[in-house]
Amino acid sequence: MNQTTAGVADDLDPDIRRFQREVAAAYGRYPDFERLPLPERRRVAEEVRAPWAAGGPAMFGTEMLNVGPLGVRVRIYRPDRRAVLPVLIYVHGGGWTMFSLDTHDRLMREYAARAGVAVVGIDYSLSPEAKFPCALEEIVSVGRWLRAEGEVHGLDPQRIAIGGDSAGANLSVAANLALLRDGEAPLSAILVNYGAFDGRADYPSYRLYDGPAYNLTSAEMAVFWTNYLRAEDDFADPLACPMHGSFAGLPPTFFAVAACDILADENRDMAARLAAAGVAVDFREYAGATHSFLEAVSISPLADRALAETSEWLSGQICANNDNESQ
Repeated sequence: MNQTTAGVADDLDPDIRRFQREVAAAYGRYPDFERLPLPERRRVAEEVRAPWAAGGPAMFGTEMLNVGPLGVRVRIYRPDRRAVLPVLIYVHGGGWTMFSLDTHDRLMREYAARAGVAVVGIDYSLSPEAKFPCALEEIVSVGRWLRAEGEVHGLDPQRIAIGGDSAGANLSVAANLALLRDGEAPLSAILVNYGAFDGRADYPSYRLYDGPAYNLTSAEMAVFWTNYLRAEDDFADPLACPMHGSFAGLPPTFFAVAACDILADENRDMAARLAAAGVAVDFREYAGATHSFLEAVSISPLADRALAETSEWLSGQICANNDNESQ
């Protein structure tokens, strides 16, 4: 293991440690951050994340639309000129409370370019102003819109994956559970990046990786769940806490798990439960990675490798037999 300046063993990859420290230092410019009004905290979070969302692949085209009966705002990334593209719906993280299409802009462009898919980023309503199930209903409505009208926009209605990080991974799994509940087919594949699945989790990783040396604390996660859920009963609802779901019928699922994350154990548990239910699971755990590590791709070979492996899997799930017309 690496050594910190204090001489204490450091279990993080050195580039990920640099990312963690730089993000912490940026937030540190606002010592009263936790006491700021929520709109101001969101503004600061956008500022802190902006350097990590810069750079990366250029897109052939990007457009904003309001779609479906709920008028959900989406950003569509097209990596090339093909007339029809397979689709990844991407749901950003941030504890259902923070972040945006802009904080995750580079991550979505990376997936579009690496996997050769259109990425549809969803600007869903944030909590606590819009509590469960508002965001979930918006995401499901975008999936249904893509199936009904995607072809008109050059988006293949038969090849739609969904994925996200942290709270976005929760919403991605829950969207498929909602479709199955309603008697509809699930989407083609699910991408889970260090997801949050159990609001009452008591896993060892919550103690091992808590505190300021990592990117997400147990106290923060508790606040996020409080922001998102309406009442105690929601903790038992599998659409809010998917760990309690019935997983038979879910599509192939890829787990990109940060080993040094309070959520690591619940991702291991979730992957095992999906596999036991007969779901095709590809589980990758990245040693030395902490929560949000994929955002460090500009400086981290580890994040680059994780994105490459995820994109290769995604391409294999939804790009098979994809023609290359209009290249």
